[in-house]
Amino acid sequence: MLVFPSKFSQLVRTAMTESSIGSALASVRNNISKIHSDFCKNVGLESKELPCLIAVSKTKPSTMIEDAHANGQRDFGENYVQELIEKANEFNNKDGYGDIRWHFIGKLQRNKVNNLLGAPNLECIQTVESIKLATAINSSCQKKLQPDAKLKVFAQVNSSGEEAKSGCEPSECSELVRHIITQCDCLHFEGLMTIGSFSHDYSAGPNPDFECLVRCRDQLESDLELKKEDIKLSMGMSNDYQQAILAGATTVRVGSTIFGQREVKK
Repeated sequence: MLVFPSKFSQLVRTAMTESSIGSALASVRNNISKIHSDFCKNVGLESKELPCLIAVSKTKPSTMIEDAHANGQRDFGENYVQELIEKANEFNNKDGYGDIRWHFIGKLQRNKVNNLLGAPNLECIQTVESIKLATAINSSCQKKLQPDAKLKVFAQVNSSGEEAKSGCEPSECSELVRHIITQCDCLHFEGLMTIGSFSHDYSAGPNPDFECLVRCRDQLESDLELKKEDIKLSMGMSNDYQQAILAGATTVRVGSTIFGQREVKK
């Protein structure tokens, strides 16, 4: 029986982890490219910019983020305010990680907005579910951002109608987005986001939650005279990001397929 010295064993584990994450990222990116090409053909469009891949790193150690970064990943998603702040500060103090973009994708309470906006390299908040939350984020941005700077936000829609899910009602989507655009001068409206139902059976047809978000985008185009191409759609996760792209997703949030199953946060 061979016994590895502890340092060598750690190097072996680290190399295996990086190789595994690198392979997973390559596979996801290849899938995104192929499916996006199929989507463009189906709807008769020229192939445009690929959907943005957000690697969901919640509960994952910093070493895994380092491995993903070494394999070209720059956009990372976090669900918990304190975890995003801690990781953002940690990587901000390391050389070579100034290009990381942090996306907040969890439920955000208004009393935690100030703390979240203090995180270095915060790229976007994807879970603006109400006018009150949008107003609170904008007020905090007025104090914390540089002049003329804007924070990217998505309006979150509860497309499945589940009480456990956050987001505005589809019928309230235009009102929320109108408020963001006209009343929140420190926010830049990026698009719409949904979590959707986890239990949809795709053998029965397309996901109605994805179709709902597409209808919300079309309604925004009509109500607010926005261009369709200026309204991004963030939908789809590890189990259904491919179907989401076929439905029109421009941003997908993939975690366990890249990093493995997440640990339950204590």
